[in-house]
Parts: sequence; C-alpha cells; structure tokens
Amino acid sequence: MAEVLVYVDHVDGAVRKPTLELLTLARRVGEPVAVALGAGAENTASVLAEHGAVRVLTADASEFADYLVVPKVDALQAAYEAVSPAAVLFPSSAEGKEIAARLAVRIGSGIITDAVDLEAGEGGPVVTQSVFAAAFTTRSRVSKGTPVITVKPNSAAVEAASAAGAVEGLSVSFSEQARGTKVVSRTPRESTGRPELTEAAIVVSGGRGVGGAENFPVVEALADSLGAAVGASRAAVDAGWYPHTNQVGQTGKTVSPQLYIAAGISGAIQHRAGMQTSKTIVAVNKDAEAPIFDLVDYGVVGDLFEVVPQLTEEVKTRKG
Repeated sequence: MAEVLVYVDHVDGAVRKPTLELLTLARRVGEPVAVALGAGAENTASVLAEHGAVRVLTADASEFADYLVVPKVDALQAAYEAVSPAAVLFPSSAEGKEIAARLAVRIGSGIITDAVDLEAGEGGPVVTQSVFAAAFTTRSRVSKGTPVITVKPNSAAVEAASAAGAVEGLSVSFSEQARGTKVVSRTPRESTGRPELTEAAIVVSGGRGVGGAENFPVVEALADSLGAAVGASRAAVDAGWYPHTNQVGQTGKTVSPQLYIAAGISGAIQHRAGMQTSKTIVAVNKDAEAPIFDLVDYGVVGDLFEVVPQLTEEVKTRKG
C-alpha cells in the first residue's frame, strides 16, 4: 500500500489533536508516515503509533526554532524525496498552509486547502471542501503531481489504530533561503485555560448584541460551563471588545465544532463564512428577523442577558 506523509503539529513532543485527525484520514488512502520536526520530535512517536503511523521521521535542528517556515519546508521536501508518497497532508493552520503551499511549488504538484473530508479514489485521493461561505460542497482531486492537502480541524473523528511507529532520523540539508527570516524574540501567549479556538469541540461566540467588553463575561461564563472556546464576531472585535485572535469569520478564524452557540450575532455573511460548517448551531438574538436564524439548528428569540445566564446555570446544574 502507498505511503502518505503527515505533518505533525506538536509542542515540545505533545501532539495536537488535528494531527491525530490527519492520521485517521491518511489511513483511508494509504499507510501514514508522520514527519515530526523540532524539539521533542522523538517524543511524539508513541502517540503517533497508537493512531496508525507506520513510521515516524524525526529531525531536530536550531533552524526549526530560530527561523520561520522555510527550514520546515526543506525538511518536508527531504521527507517527500525519501518516501515518494501518494499524498502529503497538513493541518489547515496558518503555518500548515504556508508550508504546504511552498512544498507544492517545489515539487511541482497541485494543492487543495481547507478540506473537510478525504477518501480514496481512482487517480488519487478525492477531497471534499466547503466553499463560498459554505454555500456549496465540492469534491475534487489534484490532477498534477503528488496531492498536497490541508485539512480543517474537527473534520474527522480521531480513531486509534495501533501501528509500528518506527522512529527514523530524517537527514535535512537546509537551503540558503532557510535563514532568510529570523525569529528575534518570543512572548508567551497568556493562557486562558480554554481550548484552542480552531480545535474546540464547542465554541460560544458573542457579537454586537453583547454591547461592550464589560459584558463579555456573560459569554465566557457559558463557555466555561461547557468547557468551550470563546469566539467573537468582527463587529465585537472592531469595537475593541475582544481580541482579534478570537475573531470567527472570513477575516478571522474558521471553526467547525460539534456545537456552535452565537449570542447577539446577526449572522452577516462575513461571520457565517467562518462557522457555517459547525455540526450543530444555536443562536440567541432578540431580533427575530436576524439572518443567523436562517442558518441555525436551534434558535432562541430573546435577550441574551436573560437567556445565556439561565442556560449557564442549567448546564452547571446538570453537570453538578
């Protein structure tokens, strides 16, 4: 069976959930070969083996931490040349998509981004995408070279499948461009204790109807009761009520959780583009004509400052 390269997104050896989803999808079209780079790469092997990786190619060098993106592209190109895979899979993060695009150019292959499903097909993997603000679903395949595919988080359920996970060192020769952009400083992101927005199974978002930064704790309280991430509409972010890192929408982040709760969000196309593929959508808005209600599975017409606290208390009661 052909092998499929999977780029491992990890932090000091701790593998992030989107990588495990990629391994699940990779097994549909071949045998997954994981590529783990940077500090702690070898520590990823046991988890990757538990989820189907037949081999784990690892490399660690100061270039991966000290310079942006290109050293990782060099490593993925080396892995591609060593394996001759049937496809190369990346998570649809900002970094994942940049590495994927640069790799596709180098190896002369087509690329498909933001896939939501993947299956084997004649002539190569068949990719499903949700396009034009999720108004259409397309199925396509790369027609030139080895398919390079990025996959949205939460597109597949993680499935364990024991495999050898044999660790092999990957020899990487860094290109002249690898040292073109140097990281000069880092500032740790303050932890909220909540899940990463793009990876969360549940997201609670607030919009213009929240009325101000001082009112966002109402949204946060519901999110915390559910173990959810907090999102915000562009209107709320532009008003300075919540950080841009939490913006959901066409000019923010795209999420696809199992449950999405929109509080005080009208449902403009800009916001819908970022959350329309959510599995179940619930909206709370006092305007019965708000466009968001055309999209939802469940809608509550009411004041969010009355509805959301009641919902929070009900969740806490059922959990406790």
